Amino acid sequence: MIYTVTLNPALDKTVYVDDFELDSVNRVRTHREDPGGKGINVSKVIRALGGDSRALALLGGATGAHIQEMLAEAGVDCWAFEVVGETRTNTKIVDEVRHTNTDVNEPGPTVGRQTLDDMLAVLSDTVEEGDVVVLSGSLPKGAPADTYRTWTLALKEAGAKVFVDADGEAFTLALEAAPSLVKPNEIELGAMLGRKLDTDEKVVEAARELVAQGIERVVVSRGGDGAALVDDGAVVLARSPKVKVGSTVGCGDSVVAALALANQRGLSPQDTMILATATGSANAMMTGTQPAPAQLVVELQPQVELA
Repeated sequence: MIYTVTLNPALDKTVYVDDFELDSVNRVRTHREDPGGKGINVSKVIRALGGDSRALALLGGATGAHIQEMLAEAGVDCWAFEVVGETRTNTKIVDEVRHTNTDVNEPGPTVGRQTLDDMLAVLSDTVEEGDVVVLSGSLPKGAPADTYRTWTLALKEAGAKVFVDADGEAFTLALEAAPSLVKPNEIELGAMLGRKLDTDEKVVEAARELVAQGIERVVVSRGGDGAALVDDGAVVLARSPKVKVGSTVGCGDSVVAALALANQRGLSPQDTMILATATGSANAMMTGTQPAPAQLVVELQPQVELA
């Protein structure tokens, strides 16, 4: 089973405004709403690709209830853990005339340590040997910076493989617990290491440094340039197909979804990167944070170039 954890979920509201201007009245041409937060996005993509997962999320208020309803309608199994306050709404302003994307993200409710401990205890008692747990996204207000480190240690002890997709201090501290897989992007990884990763060689070298620290597999996403996979036995560089971009929001989450499914299906490193890169590219073609249909992913796979 694949479990995803979203500690700071959101209702993603995407509005389309032509010629968006500051200090002016802007008219919304069209809009859409999607249940969001990185872990939830991962579960949505897994579902679209024909897989199963269970999405654990801290949800509160009317917005939280709305997210639960949307996930149920989409066929995503959601374990909701109640939090005091209202789940945040993140607004994404897309201007297709000026080719800009502006995010306005709310902070969300404050979450106490006890709530997090209770949620972790339930998950630790549930996972079985070989299950994958995806820890991804920002931490809510009130959560200790080492939350992902604590969760990784506990879930590994319970027999699960832990995948981490985060940034900043939460990511740095999580590395100390040696997750099974981490998926930084090249900017996040470069910022952590204090250098620019602007070539294939530099990306691979940086990923190898994490593998040397005990991380089993490192996948570095590189936007339109594709991604790199590095583990003890393989280095795979994948180039993304050229596609018409609808929205880049959630593309990294779609890559993580494909990585989790590939692990579950026992795919080779090469086939893993073909699936992950095609999935990321397919989701870039969509609007909002809706997952791409599986058939589109299949059609893009032959266009992924490996090195």
